[in-house]
Amino acid sequence: MNSSIQKLYDIAQKPRRLIIGLMSGTSLDGLDIALCSIEGSGIETDLKLVKFETVAYNDDFKNEVKTVFSKKEIDLEKLCLLNPWIALQHAAMIKNCLQKWNITADEVDLIASHGQTIYHAPQHLHQKSKFGNATLQIGDGDHLAVATGIVTISDFRQKHIAAGGEGAPLAVYGDYILLGKKGEDRVLLNIGGIANFTFLPGNEGNILCTDVGPGNTMMDALMQRQFPGKFYDKDAAVARSGIVNNDLLNSLKENIFFKQSFPKTTGPELFNLQYLQQAMLQSNTLELSVEDTMATLNKFSADMIVVAIKDCLKGRTGVTIFGSGGGIHNPILMQHLQNQLPGCGFVNMESLGINPDAKEAILFTILANETVCGNMSSEDALKGIPQVLMGKISFPN
Repeated sequence: MNSSIQKLYDIAQKPRRLIIGLMSGTSLDGLDIALCSIEGSGIETDLKLVKFETVAYNDDFKNEVKTVFSKKEIDLEKLCLLNPWIALQHAAMIKNCLQKWNITADEVDLIASHGQTIYHAPQHLHQKSKFGNATLQIGDGDHLAVATGIVTISDFRQKHIAAGGEGAPLAVYGDYILLGKKGEDRVLLNIGGIANFTFLPGNEGNILCTDVGPGNTMMDALMQRQFPGKFYDKDAAVARSGIVNNDLLNSLKENIFFKQSFPKTTGPELFNLQYLQQAMLQSNTLELSVEDTMATLNKFSADMIVVAIKDCLKGRTGVTIFGSGGGIHNPILMQHLQNQLPGCGFVNMESLGINPDAKEAILFTILANETVCGNMSSEDALKGIPQVLMGKISFPN
């Protein structure tokens, strides 16, 4: 047997695996690095977060990625160069963290790398009939494996699309495995650049995981344009000083995406400053102050999350909403949600033993663990969990 295949087999046979999960989102704030100890697989998975750190991206990294991020027309040479370069930057960040944590690469079994999303193109967005769903994440797994000396699993979203999905959101797998509870209806709401949630019914009913619309992406983009050097509205200070403009708010809500059935995906390819500009033109609000615009974008994100959750719950009461992602640190956004969902309890993900900032990186360790030693059952499929093992495997040598 090839020695690399033997090594992978040996990892699968271990009673407990040490896996690093990497998540770099559309906000480009930094790389989430979660070191997890995992025993078992499927619903028998036992996971412990050993270490976690978000390594902030410097301006050079952000500016390089922005040259190709979410743009229809780019420099193809730059995209080609960035694919290995991002992997090498991530590898350096991993090695620095391992050194800080006094852990050697030999102690780590796997790296689970989401990569950096560059473009997300579900068919409903590109509307080209001969093409299907597509998405692209860069940060090459082979370069990451060789640079760190650790077996790497990456590019998870392609298998999801190949099996008939849209490549997102993938949270359903980890949410189901780690966070479901019999007898308790739960909504696991993640507010990153795009907002998504997983609904886990406590008893009967299928699990649902879907994007719902913008989370922070439009607010962050406006802040970066209007206030160079600021990447988000810290503590909602700008939105707090503004007033919601209902004409603009109603115009922002006029998109066919919000009428599409669940599950669905989207991204900053749709919800961006061009989308805002068009809504302002339609509502005759081009002269609106940045404060009022931010207040309106904040309410827009909240309203569309609320509409989607209500549509999913269909009158259920006593549902607990567990929050994660950068949006949970936005007090105005969270207040809007609580005001409009009075029948739901809002709880920080930390109450479930999951660091809310680490959640997405943790979920990718679950996907990697399933790829190596998982075996989703037919019972899982009946609950709406696709029987798909995702990720490409890269060996260090």
